[in-house]
Amino acid sequence: MIEINQVSKWYGSFQVLTDNTTRINTGEVVVVCGPSGSGKSTLIKCVNGLEAFQQGTITVNGVSVGDPATNLAKLRSHVGMVFQHFELFPHMSITENLTIAQTKVLGRSQDEAVSKGLALLDRVGLRAQADKFPGQLSGGQQQRVAIARALAMDPICMLFDEPTSALDPEMINEVLDVMVELAQEGMTMMCVTHEMGFARKVAHRVVFMDHGQIVEDAAKDAFFGTPRSERAQQFLSKILNH
Repeated sequence: MIEINQVSKWYGSFQVLTDNTTRINTGEVVVVCGPSGSGKSTLIKCVNGLEAFQQGTITVNGVSVGDPATNLAKLRSHVGMVFQHFELFPHMSITENLTIAQTKVLGRSQDEAVSKGLALLDRVGLRAQADKFPGQLSGGQQQRVAIARALAMDPICMLFDEPTSALDPEMINEVLDVMVELAQEGMTMMCVTHEMGFARKVAHRVVFMDHGQIVEDAAKDAFFGTPRSERAQQFLSKILNH
């Protein structure tokens, strides 16, 4: 579903990604982790063209992201993206947030879009909030709406960029529960996260990054058993001992 091949990226003279290669198969859940500043979020944003990259190739379902001829708007309409800070439209109701892209991008009728949106609000446990505005919801509720909004586009895969890092600890599980359910249903997912409990529960593979490079790309059990790289071992010893 997603192929990343020798991808490098610079901001001016500063190299933020160096020769990264990995792939996410259809139905696979891959967790990308690593210390702050390691390039995780930059890499995942390259996957749907939100960040440009200067070397290498990325293909999503056979479509080349870096090809100037590629219609990135069309590609993004099939690739669900959930951000750290929700990115909901504050002046629109929850229902309007869920329907606008369906009608504008997919060409669905308003009735069809509302029906789909409300069904997804049911799914994430927020049907009662349909007429509220984002500012009236908790952070965890807003993030679940953001997931529902992404799912409303019938995505072929989902990208999550640290979806719980802006949340209070009590709200994290309500978002992770929705993500676990998605994973168990077979959604192809690439998740940048520090939630190692989530990784242990549903990830097929773990990709560990440091200084803009993929240092480790291993099956979940191998990664949490004994990572091959010393850097990943250091990271895990710190993150799992607290």
